[in-house]
Amino acid sequence: MVSQKQQTKTFTVPDIGKINRKPLYSFFKRLFDIIFSLIGLIVLAIPMLVIAIIIKKDSKGKAIFSQERWGKNKKTFTIYKFRTMYIDAEEAGPKWAEKSDSRCTKIGQTLRRTRLDELPQLWNILKGDMSFVGPRPEREFFYNEFEKYIDGFTQRTKVIPGLTGWAQVNGGYDLSPEEKIVYDMEYIEKRSLRLDFKCLYLTVRIIFTGNGAR
Repeated sequence: MVSQKQQTKTFTVPDIGKINRKPLYSFFKRLFDIIFSLIGLIVLAIPMLVIAIIIKKDSKGKAIFSQERWGKNKKTFTIYKFRTMYIDAEEAGPKWAEKSDSRCTKIGQTLRRTRLDELPQLWNILKGDMSFVGPRPEREFFYNEFEKYIDGFTQRTKVIPGLTGWAQVNGGYDLSPEEKIVYDMEYIEKRSLRLDFKCLYLTVRIIFTGNGAR
């Protein structure tokens, strides 16, 4: 849950208005997403199956976790992830994910640290719900909560959400919502193929080191 202390704060995100469409960038970004998400699903099929089996053996529940998130222009879609938490983790209600989360299973901590829990989202990318790079999609619940003290937080939905993003490679779970929105807005304003490839490179480094690129 979002703390009452946080809800009393006020943080205003500058209104960026209507963003530049960048049609050429969007075309090549989508082409990249289709090609490499398809390749990823084929190449990683067996490793993903192994991960799913390990999750099933580690704790009760399905290996794949699905949840509704807000995509571009607040359009709802179903996101897929490898389950990293116990099945009763949110009995007390939704809670913002933290780096060291007591709700995580033993294998779940490893999957989060290496970002391997996000691999099933290659399917979301192939479908067009997501891109490889963009602001991470969040639940409507958190958008509503954060808007109470971060005016303009929903501006993150002006672009397609991503598997990884500028905020993820600059802190990820270590960032507060107030910090995360700053990186997300910077990405939206400066988005380019060069910035996307930089995010992907830093994400690969995180996977192999287990550390953030912050």
